[in-house]
Amino acid sequence: MIEATDFRDGMSLLTTAVNVITTEGSAGTHGFTASAVCSVTDTPPTLLVCMNQTSRSHAHFIENKILSVNVLGAQHESISNAFASKLSSQERFEYGSWSPLKTGAPVLEDALVSFDCEIEDIQQVGTHSVFMCRVVAIRQSEQEESLVYFNRAYSRVGQVDQAETA
Repeated sequence: MIEATDFRDGMSLLTTAVNVITTEGSAGTHGFTASAVCSVTDTPPTLLVCMNQTSRSHAHFIENKILSVNVLGAQHESISNAFASKLSSQERFEYGSWSPLKTGAPVLEDALVSFDCEIEDIQQVGTHSVFMCRVVAIRQSEQEESLVYFNRAYSRVGQVDQAETA
């Protein structure tokens, strides 16, 4: 049997994009930092987002039935930390500039890309809920560097300026 700590140690070596997932609706405005986001298919455009069922905003995402996936750029480390902290929902949204797209879920205005989604299905797997999300709108920025998480630390990837060699 594989121990949970061994699995987590192995998964820490899987480089992932850093995302802030947000929702708004009758259950209020909420958000959290996530690395467990994945493309499912492009026909129809669908993402999956995993969320711990013990998260204080878990029920709010289920009730609102919408979310946006905001892929963070290299400059967004403080936003990632805020949405992973014990700050209140209102305090979290004081970091960055937010506006709605089609569903009304908050979208980070300078995210690398934001996917505005309707939650179509939810599967319970162990400690997490897997949201199957139909993408209904996309906003892409001109950013060229992504914030990623590897070996329990932030890193940056993308079009970093290269020093000229002579």
